[in-house]
Amino acid sequence: MYSIAIDGPAGAGKSTLARRLAKELGYIYVDTGAMYRAIGLYALRAGVDPADAARVEGLLPRIALRLENPAGAQRIYLNGEDVSEAIRAEQVGMAASAVAAHPVVRAFLLDLQRGMARTQNVLMDGRDIGTVILPDASVKIFLTASPEARARRRWLENKAKGIEEEYEAVLEDVKKRDYQDSHRAAAPLRQAEDAILVDTSELDFDQSFETLKKIIAEKLG
Repeated sequence: MYSIAIDGPAGAGKSTLARRLAKELGYIYVDTGAMYRAIGLYALRAGVDPADAARVEGLLPRIALRLENPAGAQRIYLNGEDVSEAIRAEQVGMAASAVAAHPVVRAFLLDLQRGMARTQNVLMDGRDIGTVILPDASVKIFLTASPEARARRRWLENKAKGIEEEYEAVLEDVKKRDYQDSHRAAAPLRQAEDAILVDTSELDFDQSFETLKKIIAEKLG
């Protein structure tokens, strides 16, 4: 079985690129960030501070997650409810970063994530795939872009959805998320020593896709 790990900061384009790559390669796409977002969403709905490790741990026995890939588009179900759109809210993204800092949450998801890679070819993206979840991945890529480039992409995406907000506010959120992800005690965001760095600050989607596709083809022979 082959496994591909794509790590990087929020807004680097990991999920969008990973979905298309997985579809072209015929791999199962596993969006680990969606799993953390689902737990963050559950905590918010339960009125629990996502940063409160003890209370979040108390929620875990009530959480059942399921991933499906109908027609190549991954959907995530939280206790049977399709929350694929609900988890993309900005507030949920911050909650995901907070719950991901708790070792108990990471342990809760680790077996599920590794189990997927043992039985099928997978492409996973997240913050610690190559460093913690799949340290022996066949291909490791660290995908990044400047905070300004990532903030502009998110600002444009939100604008296209009719969400009006100041670019400076989006940039501040990106930088805050970066700090939170890179300074947490449990599996902080970092590049694996054997990961290939790809900076997409000056690349559009198609250029980024072709760059990753070439790297994967060369690594897998």
